[in-house]
Amino acid sequence: MADVDDEMWDEFHRVVNMTSRELSEWLRTRDAGEDGEELPDRAGTPTGQRVLAILGKRRADLTTHDADVMRRVVDRVHAQRRDDLEPTAGQPAWRHRLMSLGHDPLKPA
Repeated sequence: MADVDDEMWDEFHRVVNMTSRELSEWLRTRDAGEDGEELPDRAGTPTGQRVLAILGKRRADLTTHDADVMRRVVDRVHAQRRDDLEPTAGQPAWRHRLMSLGHDPLKPA
């Protein structure tokens, strides 16, 4: 069990503005090829899969690894966005990278 303080918990859930369903669908869409999905439950980046798993957990069930992933995701999104997280259009590749972390830069804060 990891000790995730209120600030990290709140900031992670502010930064990760996609729902579990939206993120899951996005990860499957990104990995789908011409022949379909081979392993839909494992689609997406490892970090995207960890974010999806964290979204499905209660705070008391988080592991130390989950807490590390939460910090990395918050840091990566903040490094690529303003702190206010206002909807911002950008290059598709930039948006897609952020969405693979659970953050849609076009979604209102």
